[in-house]
Amino acid sequence: METIRLLVDKSGDNEGIYSQAVDLLNNGEVVAFPTETVYGLGAVATDDRAVKKIFEAKGRPSDNPLIVHIGSIEDVLNFIEEIPQNAFKLMDSFWPGALTLIMKVKPGVFAPSVTAGLSTVGIRMPDHEVALNLLRKLQKPIAAPSANRSGKPSPTKAIHVEEDLRGKIPLILDGGTTGIGLESTVLDITVNPPVILRPGGITQEMLQEVIGEVILPNKEQQQLETTPKAPGMKYTHYAPEAPVYLIESDQQIVENAIIQLKSDGKQVALLAPSNFHSLGADYFFTFGNEGDQERMGAKLYDDLRACDKTKANIILVTTTSTEGVGAAIMNRLEKASGGKWYK
Repeated sequence: METIRLLVDKSGDNEGIYSQAVDLLNNGEVVAFPTETVYGLGAVATDDRAVKKIFEAKGRPSDNPLIVHIGSIEDVLNFIEEIPQNAFKLMDSFWPGALTLIMKVKPGVFAPSVTAGLSTVGIRMPDHEVALNLLRKLQKPIAAPSANRSGKPSPTKAIHVEEDLRGKIPLILDGGTTGIGLESTVLDITVNPPVILRPGGITQEMLQEVIGEVILPNKEQQQLETTPKAPGMKYTHYAPEAPVYLIESDQQIVENAIIQLKSDGKQVALLAPSNFHSLGADYFFTFGNEGDQERMGAKLYDDLRACDKTKANIILVTTTSTEGVGAAIMNRLEKASGGKWYK
């Protein structure tokens, strides 16, 4: 299969590009497109044969449910059986945006592969011009996980999608680099108080300002969930080829680790704040100033992917606090490293 990447120019006429994407989706194909979080790989959410092509292209386990993207808040009424009052408050506050809500789905409205046999579905309205234009021109819901090979770092640029899925999908809509760089927050509002299943750019603190108590389980509590209600809960994710190790954000600790690893014959890539640049790593990727969590989140996947283009055979990543968006960053780092710390 030939994969075409088409640039969606904000200042140009893109009607022909959108028409091509809509035609492919209506004919049971998949299309990659940008959102404000990461690039998604989409199929019409009511077409089970098309949705299965997502799993095939990604190599994704079939028990991992998909998030459904919609083009307007009103669309929720067509698909959701029970809409809690808190859901309306959250939609008013954060949609369009990086918040996925888990709610009771109407039986039979989505392809079985979307919900992975669950009675719930994750649904969101993305905050990206290209994604919203595509949804509104299609006038159908799109099921879309991240547009990468399963388990690898999520794509924040169209070239990332092309590197992973060239020859496996027909079309990539190139809308430039995504903004947030981390997948949406997933909030289960079928329980009381609501529970964050996957932290993201919409933080626990932001949610609590709108609806009161919201639970963010710790790592051990998350591991007790045997049937995932949302993506990113069950499998190793976000990992480059070389093993990733977390390390405390302390210059002396990092420098000692690099000295030890290099004496063992390792080539070391370091992802850390800019003031760690002189510690002797073979490859250095900076998150910017220490404590700049927004930039760290936006650059994380791009930097992890960049490590695959080096000769590094071990990757050290300095950690951050779990306050605010740091909870999402640390969630992704725990997944990318498989929980491994360098000590």
